[in-house]
Amino acid sequence: MRYLLLAALAAASSVCNANTGVAFVHGTGKQTNATADYWTSTFVNNVRGGLPNPANYVVINCDFTKYMWDSAAAGCLAGQLTTFINGKGITRLIVITHSNGGNVMRWIMSNPTWDSRYPNIIAKTVRVNALAPSSAGTPLADAVINGNVFEGALGWLLGYQNDAVRMQQTSWMASYNANYLYGTSGRPALPKAFRSVVGTDVDSAIWDSDSYCGGYAENVGLETTQNWLNSCSDGFLNCSSQSAAGSVWFQDKARMRGSEPLSHNQSRRACFGLDTILRTDMGS
Repeated sequence: MRYLLLAALAAASSVCNANTGVAFVHGTGKQTNATADYWTSTFVNNVRGGLPNPANYVVINCDFTKYMWDSAAAGCLAGQLTTFINGKGITRLIVITHSNGGNVMRWIMSNPTWDSRYPNIIAKTVRVNALAPSSAGTPLADAVINGNVFEGALGWLLGYQNDAVRMQQTSWMASYNANYLYGTSGRPALPKAFRSVVGTDVDSAIWDSDSYCGGYAENVGLETTQNWLNSCSDGFLNCSSQSAAGSVWFQDKARMRGSEPLSHNQSRRACFGLDTILRTDMGS
């Protein structure tokens, strides 16, 4: 009994002495100011406010139009995470990713010998909260690469025929998952928790104020593209893709205010209490 008590006290002391930080990792695109252009300052500030020290955060700005392993993608992410960890003395890192950002982070966790910086990042990481991760790709990437009407319609969401879009074709992601990435069915588990928030639907009714969160025009576009996806999708990704790696933390309607769904755009914004859930998670 005495030894159990000592062990519990040691564990509690370790948590109390930990220095927790959070990193926000954007999705497909080349970002130079992801706070303003991708997440919004409202989302970032609300989430980091749950940290014991809210100054312990970093918003990643990398070129995720490249393949996940590229020096401009995973190399850039590794560099900025390493600078953040070392500069702030971070001992517990929580990573929040969106969409393709989950693939880049999963590359780092699956390939520790690829880059000398990866092992320390993995060691410091507590968990990855993956918002709508494109873990199994999307049929819309196939459509963009094939050059049909989606190429123009989805330019605002995906960009055009860049390497990251090419990578997120469903058959390509199946190959990466089978050979280079951990966390999917039949593959080794990831070294740290990778849990997804799954968007299951899109609302864009003009009379519904909830349809305007994250941008009404964007939600209209996502509801249109949803016609080419499964009935369970966020307008960009099927639920099966979002759920393919790691574990499902929750589906949107189970925890969002008013049982609202999260479109692919809304899952990176302060919509329906998502930011509050992530804020609470910073302290656990």
